[in-house]
Amino acid sequence: MTAVLGESVARALCDDWGSTAPRRPRRPTDTPLRELSQWAATLRPEHIPCRVLKLAASQVLSQAASIRAGLRHPLGRRLVAAFGHPMQRDPRTAAGVFAALGSWLNLDDTAYAGHLSNSTVAVPLAFAYARRLDGLSLLTAVVAANECAARITASATLGPLRGQSAVHTHLAGAVAGRLHCDRAPAALFENAFGLAFAMPNWPLMRAFLASDARLFNTFTPVRTAMDACDAAYAGLRGAPDIVEHEDGFLARFATVPLPQAVAKGLGRRWHTDTLSFKMHPGGPGIDAAVDCAAEIHRELGGLRPEDVAEVVVEASLYTLFAGERAARYVNGPGSPLGALVLDVPYPVATTLLTGEFTVDDFSSPHLDDPARWALARRVRLEHDTEMTRELFLSDAPFGEAVREAGERAVPWLRGFGGDELVDLLGPLSADDRDFSRAAKATGARVTVRLTDGRTVSRTRLIPVGAAGPETRVRHADLVREKFLSVGGPHEVSDSVDRLHRMRPGALRRWIEAAFLD
Repeated sequence: MTAVLGESVARALCDDWGSTAPRRPRRPTDTPLRELSQWAATLRPEHIPCRVLKLAASQVLSQAASIRAGLRHPLGRRLVAAFGHPMQRDPRTAAGVFAALGSWLNLDDTAYAGHLSNSTVAVPLAFAYARRLDGLSLLTAVVAANECAARITASATLGPLRGQSAVHTHLAGAVAGRLHCDRAPAALFENAFGLAFAMPNWPLMRAFLASDARLFNTFTPVRTAMDACDAAYAGLRGAPDIVEHEDGFLARFATVPLPQAVAKGLGRRWHTDTLSFKMHPGGPGIDAAVDCAAEIHRELGGLRPEDVAEVVVEASLYTLFAGERAARYVNGPGSPLGALVLDVPYPVATTLLTGEFTVDDFSSPHLDDPARWALARRVRLEHDTEMTRELFLSDAPFGEAVREAGERAVPWLRGFGGDELVDLLGPLSADDRDFSRAAKATGARVTVRLTDGRTVSRTRLIPVGAAGPETRVRHADLVREKFLSVGGPHEVSDSVDRLHRMRPGALRRWIEAAFLD
């Protein structure tokens, strides 16, 4: 019955992905979490604009590529040895393994706000497979999880944890992803959210950067969320005001709390519209720099380290902040992977020499290549103030939160970049944008000065795959390319545009083909 209903709704709603969903009215309730729970529990495919469902389909394929990349890395194989393959019988454990494998190489997709896909795709994949759901149910669960996780993360974006360190994202994404697959009522969502956020995870940077504990970055909060769902099913209750209460989540996790972000614009502004698809492994600073380095390689051809006098990477404060934290731990081939995935010189040097940067470059024998490290020592980072300004004017990763906070954001901005950053941005205020034209401007300029006197430079403001006009047009093609680049079978990538029409049996075969080839 579910499959037939899903098929008929899909045909009525998204024939050739061409329709637009009507806006659904919502009723205000007494806490943001309760309002979010009511909305998520009653979200159905016909409520979601088709452009958003299309983005969710690309997100599923993109995260499948990230999971495959994790599976083939030596550390990923050790994780599987400890906890089993993600295609296992228990969907709760499978969800955690899916989450871990897709996260730690920084090949996971992001949005405003958070690294969503590690829970918002991983958990629905595990439960859609186990519950024998159809493709449209999977996509709807992904969107529900995206919206819940992004909104709760946005409420704490102006705080001490950001990016992958904001692991509380996955408490929300995992609860919403599982319970939507289960068709759970709003009360279960509310209690599971409240229980999951009772003891939210806080990673230690030393472990995050210097050890293999990064593998638990999403595994642990997803496991916590699964326990919270089990407890809610058993009748345990969570605090419905856990987000905004003076002794609650935001009091500890936000410098500038934004509780209004949790339920703002439900059914009208879709955080899924802000998705950025990761085309290269590595941290927030490398994407545009690697894109530029690849263009320079195409112009210059094969370089040797001795051909290069220096490489200058100009970027925003965000890139410099992440790069400087990682640089303390990066000292050659033996560097801990947790730091290496945030490093800028190594991926830029690798791309200049080889023309690309892939997950294989994070393991031997590529990681042991002395030429890469020789060139990496010639790479230095510089701040570009205009790129920092463009970063904060875009929606992700911080801009919308700064606008939402208005004047209250000034102390956070001062802590992030000093008075210079406050003066650079000037007054900002919320404009209630709907995210359909969202952008993520994490730009870079790479300049290579050669020993023969030549200089070659390339600039990119929005990385390939990041939220923006190019990605809105090309995301389906980009994620197919990503999936195939990690050895994914064509039968999976070629059928992702039919995901919303797949019956339960077809979806199970599609998931198996993605991960069991």
